[in-house]
Formats: sequence, structure tokens, C-alpha cells
Amino acid sequence: MRRPIYFLPHGGGPLPLMGHDGHRSLTAMMRGLGDEVAGSSAIIVVTAHWEEPVVTFSGSAHPSMLFDYYNFPPETYEYDYPAPGAPDLAREAQALLKNAGIKSAMNMDRGFDHGTFVPMMLIRPEADIPVLQMSLLASLDPADHIAVGKALASLLDRNITLIGSGLSFHNMAVLMRGQETPAGEDKTFDAWLNETLTDSSLPETDREAHLAGWADAPGARLCHPREEHLLPLHVCYGAAAAAGGQAETIFREPLMGSMTSSFCWQAQQ
Repeated sequence: MRRPIYFLPHGGGPLPLMGHDGHRSLTAMMRGLGDEVAGSSAIIVVTAHWEEPVVTFSGSAHPSMLFDYYNFPPETYEYDYPAPGAPDLAREAQALLKNAGIKSAMNMDRGFDHGTFVPMMLIRPEADIPVLQMSLLASLDPADHIAVGKALASLLDRNITLIGSGLSFHNMAVLMRGQETPAGEDKTFDAWLNETLTDSSLPETDREAHLAGWADAPGARLCHPREEHLLPLHVCYGAAAAAGGQAETIFREPLMGSMTSSFCWQAQQ
């Protein structure tokens, strides 16, 4: 069975778990995905909060927690998400990458960072599905991330759910102010991203070229001064493109003042 692929905005630090007013719609959307991921044999989460020279997977059978945020209430450092890891799946993913000529590694100590545990605590609070956490490439090369997704696409045939956890808008200076961008660049870039991903008339070669050259899109660098929160989307797109999946927008609202989108690809059976 092929599972859907998701690119999800994980919000600001632990705010989605804290009942923050500005995150209520996002929180509701992620909670609503619980039934969709139920029955998955495993979930792979590509997190924007982990970069390595080569694609790296969490190798622990019992991952710890990594609280990689600052200046939040003490209780936000006591969260626990005791889902099992998936070291066997990590080795299978490494083999697929090797076959594609892509280097990879395994980190036995890496815990679940908030790019992983925040959405997973909302999506699957039962913590009963193994979770494999996956890094970005420190090169931040968009074409390389698309290639990684393509190399891993066959895992979708194994009842495995793929989630890219980032943000479609990630300019911290703007987000901290909680105000709209002066020239509406967030809306301009968001419109470009939605059209690029969901326009079924766009040839796939053009779609991939647009995403590989995302930095040339209108408003791109205002929305992503550094692109680590966008690149999980490129991994998801690569996997979906190889599997023949079509994207749809499942969330499109201002988040902390800036337009933010989430996408789902329904892989063809």
C-alpha cells in the first residue's frame, strides 16, 4: 500500500503544543492527519533542524528527545514522544541511496528534535508507529534533495509514510515581529509555490526545474534568507515525482503573520 506524502509546517518551537492562539488552525490540521497515518508500518520525518554533510538517519531503536529551542516555559522541556526508532528501515534507506550513488550515514545518538516531535505529538500522540528521523544535506542544494527523494521513493510501496517537516515561510526577523511583510512577498512566494506544485498542466520537467531554481521565484529570498526550512519539501517532491503523485494544498493560512502552506501528494497505486 502506498501512503500519502506530506510537507508540514511545524510552527514556532513548541507553540503548537502550547495551545498558542496563532497556531490553532495548524494544530487542528495536524491532529486531523492521525487517521491518515494510522496503520503505517513506519514514518520517515525529514526535519529542517538537522543538517549533515551526507544524508544521515537516526539509528537508535529508542530515540531520546532533543529540545532544540530556547526561552520557553520549563514544561516544554519535559515533553516525551516515546515512539520506537526504525534502525532496520534506516539501513534499507541507506542501501537505496547507495544504489543511486548518494552517500549516507547513521547517527546512533541523535534524538527527536522539535521538527519531528512537535508534529508527531499532534499527528500520532499514541507514539505507536516507528519513526525514522532523516537529515538534510548541509550543502542545501535543492536538486540534490530532489534526487534523495527520488532514490527513496520505492519505500512508499512498503506502507511507509514520508513527512517533510519545515515551513514554507521562514524569515525569523519577520516572524518574530508577527507582522505582514511590507510588500506582501510572503503571499507572492506562496502563490508561486502553490501554482508550481499543484498545477496539473505544468510539465513535470518544468515543475522540477522551478523547484530546483526556487531562489529565482518572486519573494523567495525574503521568505527564506536560508532555505533549510523549505528543503524538506524538495525531498517530498522528489519521492512523489518518482511515484507519480499529484500535490494538493491542505493548509494555507497566515502563521505568525505570514502566509504558510502545507501540501499532500497522493501517490498513485
